[in-house]
Amino acid sequence: MSSDSLTGLHVLITRPTEQQQALRESIESHSGKVLSLPLIEIQALQQADAIQAITDQIQQLGNYQILIFVSSNAAKFAGQLIADFWPQFPPGLSTIAVGPATAKTLSLLLDVDIIQPSGGVTSEDLLKLPLLNDVGGKKIAIVRAQGGRELLAGTLRARGAQVDYLEAYRRTPVDYDAAGFCERLKTAGVNVLTVTSSESLHRLQTMLADNKEQMSLLPLLVPSERIARQARESGFVKVINANGADPENFLRALELLASSN
Repeated sequence: MSSDSLTGLHVLITRPTEQQQALRESIESHSGKVLSLPLIEIQALQQADAIQAITDQIQQLGNYQILIFVSSNAAKFAGQLIADFWPQFPPGLSTIAVGPATAKTLSLLLDVDIIQPSGGVTSEDLLKLPLLNDVGGKKIAIVRAQGGRELLAGTLRARGAQVDYLEAYRRTPVDYDAAGFCERLKTAGVNVLTVTSSESLHRLQTMLADNKEQMSLLPLLVPSERIARQARESGFVKVINANGADPENFLRALELLASSN
């Protein structure tokens, strides 16, 4: 696509501030415009007991057979701690990343082979990996934020695994005045919405409030079919699955959208 392939698009980016730069630069370098209104912020653990818990668990990684990172933030916050405590990675511990961004972060921090699904970037895609089919009696650690979906752990437990969470960071909602939020969208001329998680989709719905009916007519980019389905069920009319939350997939979806308008 040419450098002006996004001319006419003004995109709302709602992902956390520290994860926006690559997507923002990609859009602007292709003549699109951006309005940044993060709906979720990523923060390090602050409570002493939570910090001690993950420190203790990392020291026990040698007791596990499989280690799963479900986001690039999980890799970022826990990867350095693991590298510091385990200069030589525990032998026999298979490491799985949910997608390419997570795998890239891990490859920078850990000297270890990384397994990732080839067909998608969701928990459902992880569960299709051959390594996770026969897990009876195995100990598995899932690195994630505080809270989150239970599908992955629940399914692995049903398959006979012992599963523990390593909660490495926290996700905090960003509060806006709903009326002011929508006014900023209108003033900026936003004509494309984006979210990267179920949580940010829920926050977007809350912020749109009385303007939901009007704003739900705008195209909404999401990273997976699961979130696309949730968006359609909640009333968004034109939902586009970018098949990944990374900037490359979002840019590709935006270019297809721009070319169809």
